[in-house]
Amino acid sequence: MLKIGDIEMKNQVVLAPMAGVCNPAFRLIAKEFGTGLVCAEMVSGKAIVHGNKRTREMLFVDEREKPLSLQIWGGDRQALVEAAKIVDKETNADIIDINMGCPVPKVTSCDAGARWLLDPNKIYEMVSAVVDAVDKPVTVKMRIGWDNEHIYVVENALAVERAGGQAVSVHGRTREQLYTGTADWSHIKNVKEAVSIPVIGNGDVSSPEDARRMLDETGCDGVMIGRAALGNPWMLYRTIQYLSSGELLPDPNGEEKIRVAILHMDRLIALKGEAVAVREMRKHLAWYLKGLKGSARIKDVIMEETKRDEMVHILENFVGQLHIEGNLESEPAVAENAS
Repeated sequence: MLKIGDIEMKNQVVLAPMAGVCNPAFRLIAKEFGTGLVCAEMVSGKAIVHGNKRTREMLFVDEREKPLSLQIWGGDRQALVEAAKIVDKETNADIIDINMGCPVPKVTSCDAGARWLLDPNKIYEMVSAVVDAVDKPVTVKMRIGWDNEHIYVVENALAVERAGGQAVSVHGRTREQLYTGTADWSHIKNVKEAVSIPVIGNGDVSSPEDARRMLDETGCDGVMIGRAALGNPWMLYRTIQYLSSGELLPDPNGEEKIRVAILHMDRLIALKGEAVAVREMRKHLAWYLKGLKGSARIKDVIMEETKRDEMVHILENFVGQLHIEGNLESEPAVAENAS
């Protein structure tokens, strides 16, 4: 099993810290589907220190989500350390993760995120400063490099280890690739062979079979799943089952997908209020509906909807139509305790 510091996960499957997605509403669903470790979306260290209300709300952790990793980012050492202290003492997160992979200019222009990939010395300096200031395990999520000419992933991972980092997650793409092209898992293998701390592999895990192959090819200790779980927490559940027993469970049917989508929306409403949550759920519902026959006809309607009850009415009518057309033949993969 995957173990980070004294935190032991019940399996090797990790939910990636996706911005705009990994709030408590979705994380709890991922946990109910059996995920060993869930990661919160990244939070600005400076915003934490400045006491920004919305940012502080992003630090909320439901006890049912644990173990949970809370990710921070920043380019200023003092601000990052102070933010880490707040996460350490004022939240019930289990792990503090430092973002070293975000490719967006808003982050890299602050000498943060993927910008660190160019300088192993900066990595050592920043990570060691955070490790010295907190009690919780510190981990790092990184990409393999800035671009194909600047791939220092092994040196960077070794710097994390020397600095006292307890694990490293490696996304097999460069910053230049963003989310295009193919993830190069050979670099994950190289990191695993170079360090003694746990290595979590990330990138192009789109099926349970991909997860098995990543573990076998790289020797990594855990598999991080990101985009494949969007609107599809069954991917997490199915991967856990496949890794433990070799059994490949069927995809969920439309009724099960809509049931969990409504649960997701209601939890988001409880967190953010109806107006904000329903708008935010539009993208999630497009993901939940993906692959269901006839879903294209209601996606446009959903994108205009602002009320929870109307949204549920649209979704339930759609499921009823699936019943009539006989498109609910597959058995759902049911989450444990999803309610």
